[in-house]
Amino acid sequence: MKRLIIISCMLVLSLPAIAHEYLSLDDVLVAFGLDIENTEVRSEALAPGIYNLRGVGGNIVASIGDQGVLLVDSQFPEMIPRVKRVISELGGDGIDFTINTHWHFDHSDGNPVLGRDGTWMVAQENSRRMMTGEHPIDLVALAYMQPAYPKEALPVITYRKQMQFHFNGETIDLLHFGPAHTTGDTAVIFRKSNVVHMGDVLNQSYPFIDAGNGGGIEGMILFCEKVLARIDENTKIVPGHGRVKTYKDMAAYIAMLDTVATRISNMIDQGMSLEQVIAAAPTAEFDDQYGDPGTFINRAYVSLAR
Repeated sequence: MKRLIIISCMLVLSLPAIAHEYLSLDDVLVAFGLDIENTEVRSEALAPGIYNLRGVGGNIVASIGDQGVLLVDSQFPEMIPRVKRVISELGGDGIDFTINTHWHFDHSDGNPVLGRDGTWMVAQENSRRMMTGEHPIDLVALAYMQPAYPKEALPVITYRKQMQFHFNGETIDLLHFGPAHTTGDTAVIFRKSNVVHMGDVLNQSYPFIDAGNGGGIEGMILFCEKVLARIDENTKIVPGHGRVKTYKDMAAYIAMLDTVATRISNMIDQGMSLEQVIAAAPTAEFDDQYGDPGTFINRAYVSLAR
């Protein structure tokens, strides 16, 4: 399954910081085998008026109703016409709001196109701050310098810890619990429909931790625990990439993160280097489920060693 930011298909360099040239976005997409030109957008109904849209980049959740259309995340500019086509087929007309779960390119590069069309962007305040400048993203096997976004792509509404939308008959909670995948992550809970979009704090396989920009494995654990305490066993959980998850899936994911974080932290306390930690295979019993752990171990080590 194609996933951006999940680096299980990549070779892993045992370097704690960026030490290689930055690739262009086109080269990053090629490295991940992602085909923007030929990938269509598919929709999956999660609840009446609530859909998961999958194309290239992060999962999009769409709320379509009498008041208009609200999206969570925006993928890439080339995907926006296809997103709009699917929304039209589902009964929507135009996109009024887009909530960015975070500032990474595969979740927010569609913003400029949407902004020029009059969509209002919303994000946690740290995400907007990151969007206003260029920042290196160390993916371990490769690096990308994400450029600053133009004015029309920037969130016009931000929040610090929590805020609410009342839209299309939904109470929509936006929640932030500190640095996790990045410094500006948002969980978006559609209360009536019992759906939550987690962004890249939760993923199909081992998560990417943007340790170079303030993310950390301990923050990811805390963030997931806080969200889990605010949902129930029937909640449909949309990860940043991959299939829709269950409450039990997320609980198991938290347990995995906690186990691995404890092991790596203990190894760091013992003076073990990154190379030694990788050789010790602290994720071994989870690899069949979550894939290649190389990037995950590298970024977890860097965040814990801080």
